[in-house]
Amino acid sequence: MSLYSLPTLGRISREKLSTLLLSPISTPSLAIIDVRDGDHIGGHIAGSTHVPSSSLDYRIPELIRKLADKDIVVFHCALSQQRGPSAALRYLRERERHGNAVPKEAVNRQSVQGGQADDGGVTRDVVEYVGIEGEPAKEREAAVLKDAEPNVRREQKNSGQEVYVLDGGFAKWQELYGHDERLTEAYAPDIWIDS
Repeated sequence: MSLYSLPTLGRISREKLSTLLLSPISTPSLAIIDVRDGDHIGGHIAGSTHVPSSSLDYRIPELIRKLADKDIVVFHCALSQQRGPSAALRYLRERERHGNAVPKEAVNRQSVQGGQADDGGVTRDVVEYVGIEGEPAKEREAAVLKDAEPNVRREQKNSGQEVYVLDGGFAKWQELYGHDERLTEAYAPDIWIDS
């Protein structure tokens, strides 16, 4: 049985993702996978990779190889209610099947404060840390890699990867960042007027 299910999927807010995208330090270690199909028109998050959900059956192994060096992977679709979470689960389960999974006892979920919600309240992002209780994944990973054999290092790095689903998908993203050319490419506001 898999370690991953819908309730265990981490979510990331649009505010947090925009901060990561604008940070020159995190951008190379971040991948955004847009799984919209025919609804991919109207713009996309800057630097995202379009992998239509209809092609996931044969593209998941490719994604696992290409994203192996990424620290953070974010999946999304239009609303991130079905295709985005489903793609993230398929990715995590396939990665797990290939031996890049984290032992069940090592998973420690914590919540951190996110951006402001539309009603002025604070939203909560779920961030997954892997390691000993109270010890962030990055610290544990560094300790493990220091003593590991070279061929083990790559596998350990893959297992520390954080995978999220963008809250609200591209529909919510474009409401806040559609006109920001640093964050959104090929934006067509007319398409989103009534959404």
